[in-house]
Amino acid sequence: MIREFFAQFNKTLAKRVVSSRYSYQVPIKLTFEQENKTGRLQMPKIPLYINGETRDLSQSGIGFMVSSIRLQENYLVGEERILNAELDLPNGKISMKVVGRRYEQLSEPTSSGKFLIGAKILEMSDEHKEFYEHFLINGGKLTQGKVLKFGVDQS
Repeated sequence: MIREFFAQFNKTLAKRVVSSRYSYQVPIKLTFEQENKTGRLQMPKIPLYINGETRDLSQSGIGFMVSSIRLQENYLVGEERILNAELDLPNGKISMKVVGRRYEQLSEPTSSGKFLIGAKILEMSDEHKEFYEHFLINGGKLTQGKVLKFGVDQS
């Protein structure tokens, strides 16, 4: 009886510590700027980006699929590289800063390989956070009054 009580207590505690994951597939665009480590030579910063699709979302992190684990010589996961993520939700776009924590290759290493990346959410504006949490709670359903106005897409 005591063992059952502690087992149930551990399950309850684990649910409170770990954020619930929601399986939502929405478009995601990841960007970061090249680090120009060429000594004294000044090179223009070229914004790099890759498009993908989310697999799961939570209050503390996101999982997404992309076609490559790197852009040029810059890896998406590792070296505490901060990525700017833009999610295209049904009621508008939100942006956040994330850092990749782990990845897994889902198919054979060919030019069409897919990578699943797990990332931790580092930063989000208060307005975008409220909108994102509303999206998670309501299951991605469109509701009146929760439309986010976002700037013009430059892509």
